[in-house]
Amino acid sequence: MPLEARRDSHPTNDLTAVLRRLADALDPDYDVVDTMDLLVDTATRFTPAVDAGIVLADGEGRLHVLGSTSERASDVEEAELGIEQGPCLDSFRSGHVVETVDLRASADRWPEFAPLAARRGLRAGYAVPLALRGQRLGALNLFFDRVGVLTDQDAAVAQALSEFATIGLVQHRTLREQTDLAAQLQHALDSRIVIEQAKGALSYQRGVSIDEAFTVLRRHARSAGARLHDVAQQIVDRRLTL
Repeated sequence: MPLEARRDSHPTNDLTAVLRRLADALDPDYDVVDTMDLLVDTATRFTPAVDAGIVLADGEGRLHVLGSTSERASDVEEAELGIEQGPCLDSFRSGHVVETVDLRASADRWPEFAPLAARRGLRAGYAVPLALRGQRLGALNLFFDRVGVLTDQDAAVAQALSEFATIGLVQHRTLREQTDLAAQLQHALDSRIVIEQAKGALSYQRGVSIDEAFTVLRRHARSAGARLHDVAQQIVDRRLTL
């Protein structure tokens, strides 16, 4: 059964603008963490996905979670890396799309991951590699709350998002090739730690969930034209109250 997305409030020109931002590593404000957040957020707005996560490889090929739309997605992605099985890993290793129509029926393929994801309310998945000319960078994982297959149109959107994000990442790394790849990724991971700390602080201060706190953080960063890391650091340092 096809998984349909609602697009009434998301004109095509909005998607075009996002694709430009994903690929524009020449922008002085380009930031890996912000770009990965934009990628997963857009994936859930323009496809039927209820959650999305992104993993990127370091210089030794180890994968790290660099972005997610919710704590659920982050937990599932971290678990996937920990047990070393799941669609995102398979997509990264093979360089091909891995579509899972029904996760509960995939226990033979992923005996630990499939039931784990199903227990969190995730019923299907669609993993897309981030790769260019044989260079594997990571994978984008889309999750759905019902079984089914993506329409050709939604699959094309997911593919376009991953391809444009890949172009941006490759350009970013090329422009900074004097900087060690591992150092670049470590900087992104450090930024993510600060963001997690800020989410926790906001959650406590406002009495809201972690996901709601992240929505507040993201909304403020975008309205202020600031990087997620910079806003998060201000919150952690108690220089900003939202």
